Amino acid sequence: MNPLLLLSLLLSLWSMTAQAHKASDSYLHLRLDGDTINGQWDIALRDLDYALGLDTNQDGAITWGEVRTRHADIAAYALARLSLRGEQNACVTAVTDNLIDRHGEESYAVLRLRGECRDSLHVLTVDYRLLFDLDPQHRGLLRLEQNGRISSAVLSPQAAVQHFNLAAGNFWRDGLGYITYGMEHIWLGYDHILFLIALLLPAVLRREAGRWVAVMDFRGALIDTAKIVTAFTLAHSLTLTLAALDIVKLPSRLVESLIALSVMIAAFNNIQPLFHRWRAVVAFGFGLIHGFGFAAVLADLNLQKEALAWPLLGFNLGVEVGQLAIVLVFLPLAFLLRDSWFYQRTLLRVGSYAIAALAGVWLLERAQNLQLLS
Repeated sequence: MNPLLLLSLLLSLWSMTAQAHKASDSYLHLRLDGDTINGQWDIALRDLDYALGLDTNQDGAITWGEVRTRHADIAAYALARLSLRGEQNACVTAVTDNLIDRHGEESYAVLRLRGECRDSLHVLTVDYRLLFDLDPQHRGLLRLEQNGRISSAVLSPQAAVQHFNLAAGNFWRDGLGYITYGMEHIWLGYDHILFLIALLLPAVLRREAGRWVAVMDFRGALIDTAKIVTAFTLAHSLTLTLAALDIVKLPSRLVESLIALSVMIAAFNNIQPLFHRWRAVVAFGFGLIHGFGFAAVLADLNLQKEALAWPLLGFNLGVEVGQLAIVLVFLPLAFLLRDSWFYQRTLLRVGSYAIAALAGVWLLERAQNLQLLS
């Protein structure tokens, strides 16, 4: 194995480290009562630090004291990037209280909001611009409640302004928004992608006399890939549903640590095969853990079960579409290159070493709550 090749691949994977952790997001909960809006806006402290520089002593830890001295700045920054409107006029919105909360292992600033609207709120327009100028991958997850009816939406640079007809449902729009969000989540969740790729790398090869040999027909590789992808899909869909419905819950640090471990094991299996013929079974087993990771996105919305159907279905469908797109790109290329030195020595062997090394760093970071590369 060429150490320079390993170093090159490690450097190319280095940039994935931050994205393997929780994506940039905020949680905006609005409750409508006549012409009054009461709400809560949870914004990650790391995002606010990036925008405003909250960590004044640069020690890597944002304390309550540092946040408290910047309450006015945080409120001004956030409110300048959120507009709520009735049919004709803007609602006057203010921050009434500042708190701190946690979502998983991450701390969030909590802004309590109150908006006064001069219009009867038959239609509410939400214009959300938080952090889009600094991080185009940021997303706002909106939960809107009126008279016991709940709808939700994903706010992105492409869908920053959204209109809610409060006299009717927004079911189709909610579902489509979560399909897109699910696709983005799998494409930006590099730990999920690397786990899948590590399992699929040997799909165009077979083990013969202790070495990898290229398979001769595409159909066999396609069947092998279909087994792995189907097992992974069934498993993470199951636990995503159970966790989103609050039937089964696991600590987020444990889940994220096990996801990193799954990537490392899948990569090591390509170097020293332990379960080559059982990769679909392994995909199912670790897929159960990955499903809990996907579910964390929906759990923080605190949607009631009767309002969860569309977000859950849309998000899960988006994950599957995003996953299928990866497979459709990967498999034909892998089949074309399968008999080359580049594929068998560089992509499979050296690449698996690089993936395992990166996953090991993720595991250490998550298990010990450290920040080594990101």
